[in-house]
Amino acid sequence: MSRISPAAMATAIHSAQALDMRGKEHLADELFHAQPNLLASVLVLPRLGVAPSKVEFALDMLFVCFLAMKASKMIWPLITEADQDRQLQRFVAIAGFADDLGASLQHRSIQQYIADHPEKDLVAYVMAETSKWLCQIAPEDSDKHVMVAIWNLVNCIGFVSIAGPKGKTSRRQSR
Repeated sequence: MSRISPAAMATAIHSAQALDMRGKEHLADELFHAQPNLLASVLVLPRLGVAPSKVEFALDMLFVCFLAMKASKMIWPLITEADQDRQLQRFVAIAGFADDLGASLQHRSIQQYIADHPEKDLVAYVMAETSKWLCQIAPEDSDKHVMVAIWNLVNCIGFVSIAGPKGKTSRRQSR
């Protein structure tokens, strides 16, 4: 079950679109304190050869993700490097599997991935925005780093365990 409602997504998108440079700086500071590993996973992109304009797109996606987390009114745990590594391995395995399929099966695999993702609204937004972005940019090899970073954010948010009532967790971290 999704923890980020459609209303929370709408609030996050609207809030992110309203941010000016000062607002983005303030939000980055807040991210640094609340989810430093998520912020670091985007800020490392220039070291991987990603152009500043493309890093800005990744930051914009991170801002929407973080604002959606906040708008959900849930208490989110710190997403650790171990969480990020686990989700990265999972994503790479899924992507590798899909690459080996024919076009029809690849499409079905992507549809199943979306259908099985716990944060469908977040996935839908990020998928739509990345599709638009990919159509607007001059492709470079380093774009893969942007895509992996963004999808890892979404997967970390989707699969991180949050303590529920009486210490029960709402998602297993081992996924």
